[in-house]
Amino acid sequence: MSTSTETAASTATAKSPATAASPSPAKSPATSEFDRDTAVTLRAPGVYDADLSAGWTIIHAVNGGYLLALLGRALGDHLPHPDPFTISAHYLTPSVPGPAVIRTETVRTGRTLSTGQASLFQYVEDGTEVERIRVLASYGDLDALPDDVRTTAHPPAIAPIENCFGTSDGPTPQIPGSSAITERLDIRLDPATVGWAVGAPSGKGEMRGWFGLADGREPDPLSLLLTVDALPPTSFELGLKGWTPTVELTTHIRCRPAPGPLRVSITTRNLAGGFLEEDAEVWDSADRLVAQSRQLARAPRG
Repeated sequence: MSTSTETAASTATAKSPATAASPSPAKSPATSEFDRDTAVTLRAPGVYDADLSAGWTIIHAVNGGYLLALLGRALGDHLPHPDPFTISAHYLTPSVPGPAVIRTETVRTGRTLSTGQASLFQYVEDGTEVERIRVLASYGDLDALPDDVRTTAHPPAIAPIENCFGTSDGPTPQIPGSSAITERLDIRLDPATVGWAVGAPSGKGEMRGWFGLADGREPDPLSLLLTVDALPPTSFELGLKGWTPTVELTTHIRCRPAPGPLRVSITTRNLAGGFLEEDAEVWDSADRLVAQSRQLARAPRG
């Protein structure tokens, strides 16, 4: 999907599914690249140091889902509750690889939910500190939720994983800049949503595929914040190419995902005035809806 104030087209790159047919062996958080690259270090109460890894860039900026996970980790450390329930992010300026500072603040603490806010800052060449992204989030304990599901939602219709396309299975659009994030994701796109890759977009504004991390790390609530912004932007299937920077992204985490690959479905119903929305659903291997998101993004200008 689009990258935060970064590059949605980036998404494209990283977005053609990644790699082979057999999943990588599972990695523990201690050895996972995702966990190492979203690590934060407490400097002072509420203040964390971080290093934005170049490994999560697409085109010329750091992926928005990766940034959301980074701030999500800082808030999870700062707040008394462990799991993100809802997190809304406004992407203010494009983030770049390198040092960053995250400042967190507790807004309210209750028995079942705590609310906090966080901002990520980087220094630019003239020494000015620039705010890149600001989030407001509510955290709770997913394991304490009642097992009560009443829904009309159904898992998306996606071709079997062995019939879907990864980055090595066909042509990928040539996009200037970095595509480093593609090496860290295992995305297999449904054949019905890859027309854009061969110059024949469907015009439907849909993107569907299987998602996992390339090193085999199993999904958890934090990695779901990356998942909702990891597929190519739906604008590709609308026949548009180029950067689709995210303006705002809200994600709801509904339950702790089961081990195994995730299924992701993203749709756009309305592109107007140079902006489009992307609605994402993430389903786990137990056929549960584990995350939902909506983002507003600028449509590509090219």
